Amino acid sequence: MRALLRRMNESEVVLCLAWNRWTRYGPVLLLFRIVSRLGNGIFWYSLMASLALSQGRVGATAALHMLLVGGISLALYKLLKSNTIRERPCDFEAAIRPGVPPLDHYSFPSGHTLHAVGFTLVALSYFPALGALLVPFTLLTAASRVALGLHYPSDVLIGALLGAAVASASLVLPWPA
Repeated sequence: MRALLRRMNESEVVLCLAWNRWTRYGPVLLLFRIVSRLGNGIFWYSLMASLALSQGRVGATAALHMLLVGGISLALYKLLKSNTIRERPCDFEAAIRPGVPPLDHYSFPSGHTLHAVGFTLVALSYFPALGALLVPFTLLTAASRVALGLHYPSDVLIGALLGAAVASASLVLPWPA
């Protein structure tokens, strides 16, 4: 496993370097820092609270559904992160500057992306009109992880796939309206 991760790191580091260079432009760095901070949970928990408070029973159900997906995603994230032990791009390559301090030590998978995709898919299943806000935010969240030097593209891709899988599995469950 260690040899495979090293080869993956080596093959993806060029992309990481290219994306990380964009953060040398102040406005780009600021944008990705803000998105990263909001993606830590502030944005998502604020959305859940506002849905629960403003959209009646359907909003409360959506918020509860999002919380369930978040809990399952967090357990999966912690399990994978503690077992793969993939170093972050900024730790692997000295030329990659971290745009924000990492929340933990390892990079695989991207928890920000996993949660963003999962939360977005659940929220859109209840309120499709939120797509104009949530889809761009989710895409920016995913891009920020590579640009800030914290994740490899494969971390983000797998995080997105896992988030989509957890959300999709939850959407087949019967939820009261």
